[in-house]
Amino acid sequence: MDKHRSKHKLAAIFYADVAEYSRLTGRDELGTHQRVMEVLDFASKSIKSHGGVVLRYAGDAILGEFSSVVAAVESAVSIQTELHNNSPEIPEDQQVRIRIGVNIGEVLEDRGEIYGDGVNRAARLESISSPGGLCISGQVYEQVRGKLDIEFQDCGQKSLKNIVSPVHVYQWHPGKQRTDAASSSSDASPRKIPSIAVLPFVNMSGDLEQDYLADGICEDIITALSKIRAFTVIARTSTFSYKGKSADVKQVAEDLSVSYVLEGSVRKSGNRVRITAQLIDHEGLHVWAEKYDRVIEDIFELQDEMTQTIAAAIEPELNAAERHRAVSKAPDNLDAWENYQRGLWNLWLFDENIEKARGFFQKAAELDPGFAAAIAYQAYLNFLQVVMGFSEDRVRLLEEGKCLAKKAMETDPRDPVGYFAIGRIYMMLGAHDESIAALKTALELNPNYAQAYFGLGFVQTLAGHLEEARKNLKIAVKLSPRDPLMMAFTNILGVACITAGDYEEAIEWSKRSLRWPAPLGYWNHATLAAAYASLGRMAEAKEALQGALKVREDLSISFLKRLLPTRHEDGLDQYWNGIRKAGLPE
Repeated sequence: MDKHRSKHKLAAIFYADVAEYSRLTGRDELGTHQRVMEVLDFASKSIKSHGGVVLRYAGDAILGEFSSVVAAVESAVSIQTELHNNSPEIPEDQQVRIRIGVNIGEVLEDRGEIYGDGVNRAARLESISSPGGLCISGQVYEQVRGKLDIEFQDCGQKSLKNIVSPVHVYQWHPGKQRTDAASSSSDASPRKIPSIAVLPFVNMSGDLEQDYLADGICEDIITALSKIRAFTVIARTSTFSYKGKSADVKQVAEDLSVSYVLEGSVRKSGNRVRITAQLIDHEGLHVWAEKYDRVIEDIFELQDEMTQTIAAAIEPELNAAERHRAVSKAPDNLDAWENYQRGLWNLWLFDENIEKARGFFQKAAELDPGFAAAIAYQAYLNFLQVVMGFSEDRVRLLEEGKCLAKKAMETDPRDPVGYFAIGRIYMMLGAHDESIAALKTALELNPNYAQAYFGLGFVQTLAGHLEEARKNLKIAVKLSPRDPLMMAFTNILGVACITAGDYEEAIEWSKRSLRWPAPLGYWNHATLAAAYASLGRMAEAKEALQGALKVREDLSISFLKRLLPTRHEDGLDQYWNGIRKAGLPE
């Protein structure tokens, strides 16, 4: 007897069926059959061109599977849009329309087929779709929201036949497109966010038992990256088809239609392991590479550490590559995503021209009204103008920033940048509890968000939670070692250490802060001066203070206090006393 192996996996399921098939065949059986076959052939080609697989035909129905839920919905939208646009040429009573349902869920794979509740839900969603339309589940909606230039109608909870629990349903039809200014504008351009595929890590140990470590790290990285809404991650089911094969990265990028590919290896020797990872773009150019040497004490702790370290490193490197790409294009030829990246480019220059970034963020949000991060960074700009001393209109900027951050959170409650922005603004308003809560929410949404860890450590320093503050600030440094805010990460660590009385450690962090380009260099020098003075090393303290005054001649304690609104007036006394000893005037 043949033994077949079945397995569970997560997949995006596409189910399509011809609407009113019996009525059509009753009028013209042969003609209807020919038109239906043409439509099904067209739909099949669309599924395949979007990276999906047609699993079976059942009369006038198609079951397809995708590794990417975004690709599944894109295929459905493409099919229905094309059929809708061509339908006026055919008499209405002869038009072949199909219904489509898309779901994401666990399925059982056996003998090249898929079964289970995930498939049943897709079929039930198809059955309640309007002819020529598309119905998706709430889980699918959460995955594609903000990533496609279409607007779904929220139909609420629906009870579906033979499905135990109600399903949150969203529907779309090409004949009911939104007509707001953003979608009808002649220069509107959709947000084409980048995509990434994580190939199976290669076990180079010569020990097949170590495959579980390589596979575990790879799977966990895919899971971690999938929580970052700035790019699309190809599912494990597609990338693991390359396991054990010598794959050309450029070909993989073409096959999976991705912008970037991450590949790596694991080599174990005794109780030591070396893990390498490299990020490559679709043209085969290296974006980032790193190797990590670790001693194996607890294999699961090691797996967790490497997952977090690698996943956290990828986001800033990928965004840096996207910023360089956007800057190379003419400003009048940028889509929403590229305008957003151009805005970040200008923002991270940290000079008096950071306000230029606002125009790019505004354009990104105009082209894509669902682009919450583009709105949130406008709020963050207001915060930066205050904390960098570029504007005296402190109250107005912070209040306007708070409104923008709230708008971003309402636009997309699952995007962490809005919570990050309002957390920073609350800190400057002295609302430390609200700031801490917002920044913790940002980290729940993206556990590898280094700048949110920094913001949390910063406000905890001002609130007097020094042990937690130093822990979170060090996590930020570890997660994003080349972050544009590294000079701030290390400087605030110096402030926290001085406040805690650890002056030697404060000197080390303050020196590190001076290695990075620092438009607020006066602050970094002042922190180093405070640390030296606290230890009685006055000559070094005065030299560091002179470095601060060279950057800003009118620097004073009262000016710095505006940047550090503590909960308690004496909360940073150790820090202020050190700066006074160094000779900074009140």
